[in-house]
Amino acid sequence: MKSAVTGVTISPVNMNERKELGIRPGDTIRVHQKIQDKGKTRIQIFEGLVLARKHGDEPGATFTVRKVASGVGVEKIYPLYSPLIDKLEIVKRAKVRRAKLYYIREKVAREIKRQMRRMTLVGFSTESEAEASVRAAAEAKALEEAELKEKEAVAAKEAEMATPEVVEETPAEVVAEAPVEEVAAEAEAEVKKD
Repeated sequence: MKSAVTGVTISPVNMNERKELGIRPGDTIRVHQKIQDKGKTRIQIFEGLVLARKHGDEPGATFTVRKVASGVGVEKIYPLYSPLIDKLEIVKRAKVRRAKLYYIREKVAREIKRQMRRMTLVGFSTESEAEASVRAAAEAKALEEAELKEKEAVAAKEAEMATPEVVEETPAEVVAEAPVEEVAAEAEAEVKKD
């Protein structure tokens, strides 16, 4: 005596759809996960490389996804038929020769170490307000000193240019020159006559 039960849902997830998707190691996958925050449900996307797929297509099947976020490797293990997964997208599919890609962890670490060897140490930093005010005061003082030195140099040049050559006069030339007052008086008298 067989009883066929039809129309009964075992899971809120379409299990056949997820089975047929055929997630395998080497795929870059985008997992849309439902997250509940304070009574609200939102979708969070986690995109990364599938490292492993375990337990085949049975109800307890899982897959491991790895991504690097802000320089830190993050791995999540998702149940294949979890109702918290809203949607699965395969972005890229790569041909790999392993069933488990755990070696990627060490490979990434080696690459980072190699990059670190090529890096040079640089001492960049931001400046605090106290350091900025001290630097500004020092720059202002240096600028004032430079301007003062420049003014002194210009004044010395002008003094050098303005100094007339000293020519010794003979006593006969001094006698020949008339006093300035007499010459001015004579000029005034001529103007009045006209």
